[in-house]
Amino acid sequence: MENQKQTGPEAPIKVSTLNCINLSNPDIHQSVSLLKQACLDCGFFYVVNHGISQEFMDEVFVQSKKFFDLPLDEKMKILRSEKHRGYTPLLDEHLDLENQVHGDYKEGYYIGVNVPENDPESEKPFNGRNVWPESGVLPGWRETMEKFHHEALEVVKEVARIIALALDLEVDFFDKPDILGKPIAILRLLHYEGKISDPSKGIYGAGAHSDFGFVTLLATDDVMGLQICRDKDAKPQIWEYVTPIKGAFIVNLGDMLERWSNCIFKSTLHRVLGNGQDRYSIAYFVEPNHDCLVECLPTCKSENNPPKFPPIRCSTYLSQRYKDTHADLNAYNK
Repeated sequence: MENQKQTGPEAPIKVSTLNCINLSNPDIHQSVSLLKQACLDCGFFYVVNHGISQEFMDEVFVQSKKFFDLPLDEKMKILRSEKHRGYTPLLDEHLDLENQVHGDYKEGYYIGVNVPENDPESEKPFNGRNVWPESGVLPGWRETMEKFHHEALEVVKEVARIIALALDLEVDFFDKPDILGKPIAILRLLHYEGKISDPSKGIYGAGAHSDFGFVTLLATDDVMGLQICRDKDAKPQIWEYVTPIKGAFIVNLGDMLERWSNCIFKSTLHRVLGNGQDRYSIAYFVEPNHDCLVECLPTCKSENNPPKFPPIRCSTYLSQRYKDTHADLNAYNK
């Protein structure tokens, strides 16, 4: 389902209509049905009444903007570490090597699960110590982001329970200690500068990609920019805008869940086009425990539909995907 919007002399642009899941709906069967339809179709849907107040969401955006408004030299003091914590400058990420001339015209900030350096768990690829702006520079900033990180994880666990039911699994299949007990949960603040994207010249806010992992929550301001492509193999590809809805999360499935479900559920190609306005968004990527073995779910295989992928450990899979899309940190030392 989609609507058409005419923009001047150009061809109309498509605006996607996505299913909306109300997390406070007492009719769980309706929620499962809506989510399943979305996951079979395009892997994108809205979530509302998720338990995070609008007042707090607004505060997170205010604090995010305060960070990106800092001088570049101040932000570079907390440059992204090898553990994916801290600041990512403009062009640092290059999501679509085939079509992008440069990297993404966005800057970001990674915040993960905080694991102290003296903890044996810190040896794992995505575990580590968070880095923060000095408290004198942005008072209260760390506390706001830590609170949001914690609350967003609860939203993902609720969504994961509905996903489990939609895959004919036990309701707590994913919400177990060995899967989401110690998740790789990465909050990423994003700022797209007011640059106009031009796909014909390979210039994008964020290049076309599918997310790597399990589930992503996305909160955005009211500036349009996110587009999805339901059929990545279509020639030409057809792109649809996703409309921001105040107070809602846009949720999408990642490649790991597509793999887990034997390609029954979709991880969809998406990108961001800049229209000359500054745009702010907050992405929350949740993946299973490092050691979780991702292998075809029992309800997603049969004699006629055998597993399409071999089992793989979560951290092995993610490490390669991040390596493929981020700049070498040594480049910033030159």
